[in-house]
Amino acid sequence: MNAALRHSDEENSIRYPGWGVLAAAFTGVMVSFAPIVPYTFSLFLDPLHAAFGWKREAMDGAFALAAITVALVSPLIGILLDRFPPRRIILPGILLFAVALATLSRLTPHIVQFYATFFVLGLVANATAQFAYTRTILTWFTTHRGLALALLLTGSGIGSILIPPLTEWMIQHHGWRSGFLLLGGIAILGLPLTAFLVRNRPKAAIVRHEHTADSGMTVAQALRTAAFWILAFITILSAFSENGLVTNLASILTQHGVLVATAALALSVRGGAGIIGRLGIGFAIDRVSPERIQSFVLALAAAGTLILAFAGSAWAAIIGAAVLGVGLGSEADVGPYLLARYFGRRHFSVLYGLTWTAYAIGGATGPLWIGHLYDHAGAYLPRFIVYLAAVAFGAVILSFFLHSNQERIASAYEISANAGVSLEG
Repeated sequence: MNAALRHSDEENSIRYPGWGVLAAAFTGVMVSFAPIVPYTFSLFLDPLHAAFGWKREAMDGAFALAAITVALVSPLIGILLDRFPPRRIILPGILLFAVALATLSRLTPHIVQFYATFFVLGLVANATAQFAYTRTILTWFTTHRGLALALLLTGSGIGSILIPPLTEWMIQHHGWRSGFLLLGGIAILGLPLTAFLVRNRPKAAIVRHEHTADSGMTVAQALRTAAFWILAFITILSAFSENGLVTNLASILTQHGVLVATAALALSVRGGAGIIGRLGIGFAIDRVSPERIQSFVLALAAAGTLILAFAGSAWAAIIGAAVLGVGLGSEADVGPYLLARYFGRRHFSVLYGLTWTAYAIGGATGPLWIGHLYDHAGAYLPRFIVYLAAVAFGAVILSFFLHSNQERIASAYEISANAGVSLEG
């Protein structure tokens, strides 16, 4: 107990080294795959169609390829993060990510180059994003774990505020090729602080009053639990809805009569609302049932999607993006928190990688499905977005089920995790 109290006092100090690690990780996430690719992708759809005549479904297919690649490689990246210092994984990922973005400025009419580059982006995506930094943050924070995870993910929100309008300005004034060069330059900004500061907390300093990096369920034990699969399906449904909407949002809004500048602003508002939501959730998650929080924010995301289905004015677009942002900007905090709470940290990155596989499955099929509907209808019909809202409400129903069974599930995990520790020890 004394050790736990000392650790709590350390986290309350501004001199605690973990805050420096968090600041560096925040910067890395701010310029990672998470805010750059999904939130600028739709800004390039019209310019690339005008330049090469590519169809929306074909271009959305490149994003789907990246998402599928993320799905396949995330567990492998998780294994590497569990075994090696994080910088050995993150730094090469940042370099490859930045170079791949910059090479998009050299696109030719052959769409295979577009697909090949997005394949590379998918390979390194989670080596640059919050996925790669989360395990490190977990080693530094216990008392303020929820807040630390929220602040980490806020980096993505800040990036999604700043990067889309900068990219849109560059495209409008200097062309889409310059826009891709700008993104490559932005992506490299996370490298210096990551190189100097991001590292796991030394094991000798980790307090032993909770699941440590050497305790928790095995992967096989976790995969035999119902709640892991409930969390996975929640992730699939929310990602399907989120990416299907966000990757086409600028084009959807402009086609419904919203100005291009307002559409870019809506993307930024979505990111800003995500910051507010994440900070609020980060403060609450250490005090309130995370399952209840998850249900609430998923419901907000579904409601925001429904508003955007009929957004034909600037105010409707901004309000819908704000409601959507609070939900989608916050539910990503709850997932890793629940994984660490239920299964411990021994194989956290692998399990987190598997949930990212689930996310990528939904994230790949959502944009591809919307692009397919667009190419057949010739427009983004409101009912298409209503379909996405219905999928999002499906995630809400699963989350309510998890919440209604949380006490039984938590006690089962506690017994199983303790048994896993004793068997492994």
